[in-house]
Amino acid sequence: MSLVIAYIGSGGAAMAGDMREIAFSGEEGTVSVLEQELYEGTITGDEALHRRAEALGVTLRIQDDRVKVRDRGGILVGEVGEREPGVERSRRLYATAGRYTLIDREGGLVTRRGGGGAGSFVVLGNEVVKRVAGRCISEGWSDGALEDAIRILIRTLQEASRASPTVSRAFLLVQTRSTADPVRLMEDDLAAGKERVSES
Repeated sequence: MSLVIAYIGSGGAAMAGDMREIAFSGEEGTVSVLEQELYEGTITGDEALHRRAEALGVTLRIQDDRVKVRDRGGILVGEVGEREPGVERSRRLYATAGRYTLIDREGGLVTRRGGGGAGSFVVLGNEVVKRVAGRCISEGWSDGALEDAIRILIRTLQEASRASPTVSRAFLLVQTRSTADPVRLMEDDLAAGKERVSES
């Protein structure tokens, strides 16, 4: 799980996401130790991550080409996920001007997490990157325009990549002025996936 951050304004929405994907292989116990240290912020750079993985006997595969944010017909969609042996989890955000909605997936079960309206920042990621995002938002936001929010999104991705090796330096940014209903696209995706759905 790395970082997707979005701003939903009344006149538009913007979303940015890093491109890192990390796969771990090794004994389950040592992989869990490494993941916990990563997500708690104990490991703060790529070199430190490689050293710690080697010390634990964990093999890493790191790629910086995963697309986590997209514009799908004017609706912005972002997703972060994590894999454990036998289990995949993800959280997906759908956003347009004035509104957004969220879902969680675990295995074949999807849980709707509701959503919100204009004037919202939404952050998907681990606790380390959420803290970085919270600081960037509190220091940089004063009810500005969409362009001001985009600057905060960019700053957050840049600072998070320095704070955690779960976030790549490369990132993608998409924006929309569409007022299309994000819930409709979410429902279409759920119907296409034929997954079991529960309400939070």
